[in-house]
Amino acid sequence: MTLAFDPFFRDLNRLTSEVFGSARAPQTMAMDAYRAGDEYVVEFDLPGIDPETLEVSAENNTLTVRAQRQGRPTGEGDSEVSYLTAERPRGTFSRQLSLGSGLDVDNIRADYTDGVLTVTLPVAERAKPRRIEVGHGSGRKVIEGGTR
Repeated sequence: MTLAFDPFFRDLNRLTSEVFGSARAPQTMAMDAYRAGDEYVVEFDLPGIDPETLEVSAENNTLTVRAQRQGRPTGEGDSEVSYLTAERPRGTFSRQLSLGSGLDVDNIRADYTDGVLTVTLPVAERAKPRRIEVGHGSGRKVIEGGTR
């Protein structure tokens, strides 16, 4: 699995969102990625999003996560809202990860609990390490394909 991290891009994206508004381009989301045994786990911080807008897909060795956080809902009888400060990002969030060929994309699992989306990517059976038995005859090891 290949992950790209560029703190300059994150800060530039935040500055652009503040200047031009957050609806212009999808924003990235904070994440952690690690390997636990025979699985890779990716956790995305997505507090306050509408779970109905959450989309997770895997296509052409790319994992895509999309979600939306709307602004303050206005109902009938609400007065116009005038923010004193608005630091929480709103709009569409998107993140793509390049997946290696050794993952079992048919068995990817995703769970959204307490504002954290956890995506579990199992390692494919064919990509797991295997112990190879070395045969030997007459008390000496024979390795096929070797030169003498």
